[in-house]
Order: sequence, then structure tokens, then C-alpha cells
Amino acid sequence: MNIVDVDRMIEMAWEDKTPFEAIELQFGLAEAAVIKLMRNNLKRSSFNLWRKRVNSGVSKKHLFKRSSLIKKFKSPSQKIISLNKISKR
Repeated sequence: MNIVDVDRMIEMAWEDKTPFEAIELQFGLAEAAVIKLMRNNLKRSSFNLWRKRVNSGVSKKHLFKRSSLIKKFKSPSQKIISLNKISKR
């Protein structure tokens, strides 16, 4: 994996609305591998905060915890990442 992919996976994992299933679909990493990636790339305190939030129930990191009304998992910063014309404003 290159640094851009790792950065994107960390960003997706940090977002409360992006489920682990979306990361697995896009990058092929299961939840355990994402946790390991986060542990290896974040400071210990940042990792601990992230795990606490993911396990607290605030985060909807698993599809089965989400409302059936939520169908997408697109990040608000996705336009910036994809480098389309909207991000050039």
C-alpha cells in the first residue's frame, strides 16, 4: 500500500459515518486489519480515543448499528480527494 492509500484508510476509519465494511470494500482490509493499521499509524493516545469512540455507540462503524435510512458512506471531503472541479473553488 502506498502512503496515499494509508492516509485515506485512516481518514475513513476516523470518520464516524464510514463503516468498516466500506473500508473493506474499497481497500480489502477487514476490521481487525484496520484496527492494526490505526494502532501502527496513530499516537497511542489518539488510537485510544478512536477505539473508545468506536466502541461507545456514538460511532456507526458497523452497518448493523446504522439506521436503515442511511444508505451511503461518502465522506464530505470526498470531492477534495477525487480532485474534481468542485474542489478547485
